[in-house]
Amino acid sequence: MAEHDETPGEDRPDDVELAAEYAATATCERLTTADAEEREAAIGAATVAIQRGELIVLPTDTVYGVAADAFDPAAVADLLEAKGRGRSMPPPVLVSSATTLDALAVDVPGYARALAESFWPGALTLVCRQQSSLQWDLGDTRGTVAIRMPDHDVAREILERTGPLAVSSANLTGMPAATDADQAEEMLGSFVAVIVDDGAAPGGEASTIVDATGPQGRILRLGAIGVEELNAVLEPLGATLTVED
Repeated sequence: MAEHDETPGEDRPDDVELAAEYAATATCERLTTADAEEREAAIGAATVAIQRGELIVLPTDTVYGVAADAFDPAAVADLLEAKGRGRSMPPPVLVSSATTLDALAVDVPGYARALAESFWPGALTLVCRQQSSLQWDLGDTRGTVAIRMPDHDVAREILERTGPLAVSSANLTGMPAATDADQAEEMLGSFVAVIVDDGAAPGGEASTIVDATGPQGRILRLGAIGVEELNAVLEPLGATLTVED
């Protein structure tokens, strides 16, 4: 099983402090969403940047994320480099619609579909077996993909225009995830073309990650959705989730 994104307690590379100092002095296009006109301009600029193979920072319902076109290997490599992490921690993929699950994953078990129906859009990431025909390179995924549909209108509007995005929490490896645009810009401003500033992230806590690659689901990381909430959905189906040690 590939280790997926947003795992706390990562080792910091030796140059994290230098990278953070450099990022803080760099400039990028930062756009707010205060009204309909500004929102459209921000979403449009983010879309164009993704189409150009550049990185963006976008708000989500959990924390801010740094995003790349999931089908652009060079952009995904840039994302990993920006965060200071290697291919062993591939980024999750955010989607705008639950129907995209079957376009990206195969052999999705019934309990995973029940969880998606109950918690998407929301703070649930499902690690599934990926479609073998997909032309992408997210890192050392070992044939899996972590998928989430965020409960955030701006994020989903961007996703509707760009298609699936590889999205990692907007922070340097070993640092806390950014919960607003200021924190994201301080850490990643030198690496991204556009920052979409939608104020403080409403959730502030990372998503819960569930391994759905087998007949028995496992919680890989507890986050915004608790065990009791998940199992309340699954128990009527005769299923429960275990928590990975």
